[in-house]
Amino acid sequence: MTLRFCLLGLVLFSFLASQVQSNFGETAVTTQTLYSANNQYIVYDLYKPKSATPEDKAPFIVVVPGFQRSKEALSNIAIELSRRGHVVALIDPYAQGMSSSSLSRRAATTEGYGMFALIDTVYNSKSYNYVDKSRLGSTGHSMGGNAAIRGANYFGKESIKNKSDSKLHSVYVSGYVLTLKENILKDVRSNIGVSYALYDEGAFRNELQGWDAGNMKIAPESLRLINSIFDEEDKINEVELGKYYGSLDKKNIRIVFNEELLHPFQPYNIIATANQLSFFDNVFDSPKKLDPFNQIWFWKELFTLLNMIIGFIMIIPLTKYLLNISYFKILVKKIPTPLPPLSGKSKTIFWLIFIISGGIASLTFIPMVDIAKELFPEAANRQLTWFFPQRMNNSVMLWAMFNGIIGIILFYISYNFFGKKNGVVKKSWGLDITKKELLRTLLLGLLVFACYYTILYLIYFIFHVDYRFWFMGVRIFQPKMLIILFMYAPFFFVFFFSNSLRVNGGMRFQKQPEWLSKLVAGFANSVGLLLIIVVQYFYYYNNGIVFWTDNWLSVNLLFGLVPMMFILPYFNRIFFQMTGRVYLGPIITCLIFIMILSTNTVIYLPI
Repeated sequence: MTLRFCLLGLVLFSFLASQVQSNFGETAVTTQTLYSANNQYIVYDLYKPKSATPEDKAPFIVVVPGFQRSKEALSNIAIELSRRGHVVALIDPYAQGMSSSSLSRRAATTEGYGMFALIDTVYNSKSYNYVDKSRLGSTGHSMGGNAAIRGANYFGKESIKNKSDSKLHSVYVSGYVLTLKENILKDVRSNIGVSYALYDEGAFRNELQGWDAGNMKIAPESLRLINSIFDEEDKINEVELGKYYGSLDKKNIRIVFNEELLHPFQPYNIIATANQLSFFDNVFDSPKKLDPFNQIWFWKELFTLLNMIIGFIMIIPLTKYLLNISYFKILVKKIPTPLPPLSGKSKTIFWLIFIISGGIASLTFIPMVDIAKELFPEAANRQLTWFFPQRMNNSVMLWAMFNGIIGIILFYISYNFFGKKNGVVKKSWGLDITKKELLRTLLLGLLVFACYYTILYLIYFIFHVDYRFWFMGVRIFQPKMLIILFMYAPFFFVFFFSNSLRVNGGMRFQKQPEWLSKLVAGFANSVGLLLIIVVQYFYYYNNGIVFWTDNWLSVNLLFGLVPMMFILPYFNRIFFQMTGRVYLGPIITCLIFIMILSTNTVIYLPI
């Protein structure tokens, strides 16, 4: 695929995605910034339907993503709510996405990740004269759901104190029930909808354990929610799912849904989305009447997925184009001769190393999560710091560096004890390079990185979309993220270089089809992490509780990491074939992949 066709594809699918996002021009989508207390700020996308006017005011709903998620990850909810006439603010939570960090270590609980400040601003500001101030709401998934229920409690206490209605008319809590407690619910003066996945991996934290923990018919959390509006004699023993309890006039509606899903996939399900839309249809009498199952958000997901795929493919012709520039032509070398064909003992050694390296990768990930908590205590405790401030990335960095070193050691052990005695020559590895060539290789990698993200910024500026699928996304970043990139990249580079060396110096054999070679390399690089997911969910399937409980969120992180690990060897092989050397691939992929990883996680920078 040529560079021209890639650019054309990005423009086409970005345009189509933007059309879906804006409901084909019926909704204006703009990015706003709200400055709050302590010089903090939140960045949010405002979805304003044309139908919302000062003469025909619309309800206002704040959508709050969960831990590790940026605003784009829940654009599907914003799209569907705005299609129904609601004004929607889709926020980047504090310490995530484009928003600032918070001075609070419990920002979801104490500030609603910034939602409290936004609700106050909209309620008191004359700028939002197209919003019905009596119908303000919030919804969120996971920790965003915690923010929503905490908001109901916060504004409920305020309403009790002021003897007035709560500013927060209604909230919808998805994927979180830990704070459905009497001390929280007793002060709520809002309608509440709750949606919890029947197979939520985090249900082990609920009051019941095992499979019953996710059953909202009998869970104490859902019973407590419903019974909070009843006198003692009217309390129920089992919740009827999908039934509205309470009264809209009294603003004490309660309803519970229990979709048969896993936690990370709950927001991206048509049924779960329909349940949420039905709730707001009922409590806010949606200005536009649409069937809850009339949804279009998945088309945007498809188009931005195609963007992500094309964006990755585009790196290849972009690099080829730059290599044709006279300054970089010296980097193009003859591809070294592949290793002798696998046979007999060499095949046994190859698969033995495959198993050992995969096993080490699998066994070391969770320990590295625990070690990161000790080495980087500030980030682990959600404190602002300049010292490796990405709580979740720290463990991945340690794992990557350790396994990169192990990979290089295994590579050289294999060569010294077997390879050099059986026809393997070092020239086949593609390591030979001069200082001048290495410097230009680094400059080329930086240039490819800059071009890749410049194109993304132009796409975002014109169409207000990025490259993504569900919670996996390539998003724009603020300049401060360059500090993070160059803080983490040197340590991650050990892994990326190790992978390039092994893929091109130890997994490239004569008479082996190229597609098979790359496929084996892809599995070799990802099988260890994939095995963690398999163990986690096989154990969960059999026992009703996940194997790793303390670090279950770190395991969930692997859903986005494993695909990245699988495609990495493909790029390292392709760049090796362009230059005949192992250096360009890890430089480009490290810069781009680590920026992707860094912009999709929490960051506790003191700015």
